[in-house]
Amino acid sequence: AQSTISTQEVARTDSGNDRSMASIEEYRFGHIVIDGESYDKDVIILPDRVQPNWWRKDGHSLHIEDFDVVEGELPDHLVVGAGAHHQMHPEPKTISKLEARGITVEVLDTTAAVRRYSELEPATTAAALHLTC
Repeated sequence: AQSTISTQEVARTDSGNDRSMASIEEYRFGHIVIDGESYDKDVIILPDRVQPNWWRKDGHSLHIEDFDVVEGELPDHLVVGAGAHHQMHPEPKTISKLEARGITVEVLDTTAAVRRYSELEPATTAAALHLTC
C-alpha cells in the first residue's frame, strides 16, 4: 500500500516559521505538490525557489556534481530524500564535501525527509528529494 502525506501532516509545527517559503502540500510515490505546483520528477527545494526535474549523473547514487544546478544556493541544512524505499545512496565523499562547506546533511527515506523538512526553518533548509524508489 502506498502512503500519501497530506497538508495536515506536513504543516509546519512551529507557527513562527515563515510561510512564504516553500511548503510541501502532499507527497506520494512519484509525485509531490509544493506551493500548489505538482511535480512528477525529482526536485530540490531551496529557500527561495524549487529546482524541478533534478537529474543526477548516476540515477541511484548521489554525487557532489548533482548539486551543480544549485551551486552556491544550498543553505546551512540539507535534507536528502533518498527515495520511498531508500534506493538512492549518497557517496560518502559527497556528504563529506557538503559538510566541509558548512552544510548539515540528513539522509532519510523520502517520506521521512518530507516530514523532517516541514519541522525545520525553511529560510535555512533545502530538500533534495528522489520521488520514487
